[in-house]
Amino acid sequence: MAPARYRGAFSNGFQFSLCLGALAATVVNYGAEKIKAGWGWRLSLGLAGVPAVLLTVGAIFLPETPNSLVQQGKGRGEVKALLQKIRGVDAVDEELDDIVAANATGQAGDNGLRLILSQRRYRPQLAMAFLIPSFTQLTGINAIGFYAPVLLRTIGMSESAALLSTIVMVIISSTSTFASMLLVDRFGRRTLLVLGGVQMFLSEVLIGGIMAAKLRDEGQVSRAYAVVLIFLIAIYSTGFGWSWGPLSWLIPSEIFPLEVRSAGQSITVASGFVFTILVAQYFLAMLCRLKAWLFFFFAGWILVMTAFAYLFLPETKGIPIEQIGNLWGRHWYWKRVVGVEEVDDGQKL
Repeated sequence: MAPARYRGAFSNGFQFSLCLGALAATVVNYGAEKIKAGWGWRLSLGLAGVPAVLLTVGAIFLPETPNSLVQQGKGRGEVKALLQKIRGVDAVDEELDDIVAANATGQAGDNGLRLILSQRRYRPQLAMAFLIPSFTQLTGINAIGFYAPVLLRTIGMSESAALLSTIVMVIISSTSTFASMLLVDRFGRRTLLVLGGVQMFLSEVLIGGIMAAKLRDEGQVSRAYAVVLIFLIAIYSTGFGWSWGPLSWLIPSEIFPLEVRSAGQSITVASGFVFTILVAQYFLAMLCRLKAWLFFFFAGWILVMTAFAYLFLPETKGIPIEQIGNLWGRHWYWKRVVGVEEVDDGQKL
């Protein structure tokens, strides 16, 4: 529903909301840890029901989108009225024509999942749907988010201090995500991904280097180095907050044509969840075995994904969603993958 010139800011608001939720959860955990009677964990888990209720009730009041109305077969006048309302202008016929044409393409084809898995023209979108959320988890951000208190205790902090430091880092991450909302439609998606990747890579290498050199056999570093490590983790979280964090949601949401949009988003979310589970399940075991080298493992993946964004991701800033499909045919690599297909009227796609 967002206009093309503000789509990045609105979409990045999704990640910003996630950060606010993480901040609220961390504050609750910090308070629950102070409860001496031992039932704090019940409060921590039980309060998760509050946002669940808000989501359920809020879903009742969600409006339809223009794309959804067209897919439901609503009249052109109704869809046009909604477009005029959310765009704030009367001249929406061109955008409406694009939406109607995209819907006609989807209805003429097979179901979205079969289309995106079988046809060459959707190969770039399929690759992005799988790789972008997978790469995002392989930055190690969720591992640090899940286990930051454990990690900070490993370098010698008390449990309470570790939780407090985690709150500070989540605040920093939330602030950087808000900054991304202001920057993404000005500088573009690809630029933020590359710069954020470089920032995270350098931070991970420095964290791994310090821990490898200074972590004692008993699992502690000096107070001074602990402060440096916390600072580097904050720098790393900042880099993630204004780049791969919000953009891993934004980019997949805007690259799928209407006919495969639902299927593509499903693949995106599923890939993210699969790798979230893998990282969450194996991080502690890997930390025990690899120790400081675990950060070099994540740094290696950050290097790979930054190079991928630079080489294979076209810039989508300011381009209407219905026109983004044209980018793949002009990209130096994807144009070879997409190829040229003949259609019934003799035109080339």
